[in-house]
Amino acid sequence: PAAAPAASAPAEAASAAAAPAPVPNKGDTTWMMVSTLLVILMTVPGLALFYGGLVRSKNMLSVLMQVMVTFSLILVLWALYGYSLAFTEGNKFVGGLDRLFMKGVWDNAAGTFANAATFSKGVVIPEIVFAAFQATFAGITCCLIVGAFAERIKFSAVLLFMVLWFTFSYAPIAHMVWFWMGPDAYTAAGVVDEMTGKAGLIWQWGALDFAGGTVVHINAAVAGIVGAFMVGKRIGYGKEAFTPHSLTLTMVGASLLWVGWFGFNAGSALEANGFAALAFINTLFATAAAVLAWCVGEALLKGKASMLGAASGAVAGLVAITPAAGNVGIGGALVIGLIAGFACLWGVSGLKKLLGADDSLDVFGVHGVGGIVGALLTGVFNSPSLGGPSLVGDWVTASMVTADAYSIGSQVLTQLKAVVLTIVWSGVVSVIAFKIVDLVIGLRVSEEEEREGLDITSHGETAYHK
Repeated sequence: PAAAPAASAPAEAASAAAAPAPVPNKGDTTWMMVSTLLVILMTVPGLALFYGGLVRSKNMLSVLMQVMVTFSLILVLWALYGYSLAFTEGNKFVGGLDRLFMKGVWDNAAGTFANAATFSKGVVIPEIVFAAFQATFAGITCCLIVGAFAERIKFSAVLLFMVLWFTFSYAPIAHMVWFWMGPDAYTAAGVVDEMTGKAGLIWQWGALDFAGGTVVHINAAVAGIVGAFMVGKRIGYGKEAFTPHSLTLTMVGASLLWVGWFGFNAGSALEANGFAALAFINTLFATAAAVLAWCVGEALLKGKASMLGAASGAVAGLVAITPAAGNVGIGGALVIGLIAGFACLWGVSGLKKLLGADDSLDVFGVHGVGGIVGALLTGVFNSPSLGGPSLVGDWVTASMVTADAYSIGSQVLTQLKAVVLTIVWSGVVSVIAFKIVDLVIGLRVSEEEEREGLDITSHGETAYHK
């Protein structure tokens, strides 16, 4: 009898060695490629048209250019070093250099592709698809910042700032929030501490961010408000009317954002599964609730609901449900959307006046306020007692925290820590980056160029010919 366990050990080892490696499911892979395309759609043309319609006609093309070229710039930087800094093992603040120039994601000689973990044990997707999906997140995050200092910044200043901010704020925050060793690394209780210790700092804390409340929205919003202060107010701000030149295009852009956001949120499940479906329906309902909330709030404050308000409400709902998408139940999503609609309406009116900055297209009022609201409420409505799915308590067994053991207070506190760290990190990096840009090439165009419009003075063309 004593020899039996020892005799069976070689057989078990041989069985383990013979176990086939996980193979990507074609459905998951297809969904992730479609999701990547949807995030591109929400950036160019979605965000570009949303922002473009909000500025004066003389600056329309400058905003389109800033969005399209920034997106392209960040994709190239992602391929060169950004992916490696964000999603490889390094320390708790930033990744390493294992994937510089995307090396190792595939073997061209053998025709084989590396796999990336999802959130299910034994389930993988091609790493090359994961890298592409995350590249679009980096791109749109940087593009969001553009709205805060629209109509008066140098094109070259935008691009230099983006290089600095992407490198020192986006990549580290993405690593801190989202990098971990994957579920298959948690093979036994004895390795849990070691594996968790290799993850990003905010992941180690246990903060929940399904699709980028901290990484994307709060991160970008803080950079935007810092930029609005440091670039300065537009000529005539507070004295002249800066009315949007085409709310039609803004509505088209907002609609494309809503459509693309399904890839953004549901794609963040990394699989075509139930949690992707949960994120999908929550994105649908929370956004609709925020549109209604904004319209009601606007009608109460001003007597009329506006198209600009409805479009802004949609974006507010999309922003707020981003960290919560696969982390809350449908009822929680509706409540988050309602609260976000009212909160972001205050963000672009009351808070904007308190801050006193010329945040041209209300980047902080919508993405900052909405991101913070969504991040904190994720900790509330993730609770099983409030219809949420809870969170994984043990990655060895993939068992969830029970309703009795779930503490809303402690989870909200963890969410708050993640929010505060993101605000401070992005704020410090942004101040330094804008200062460097100002010293090297200057931030603003001349008064004459600003009055004539950036389309002609920066790009030599005009959006509309009379």
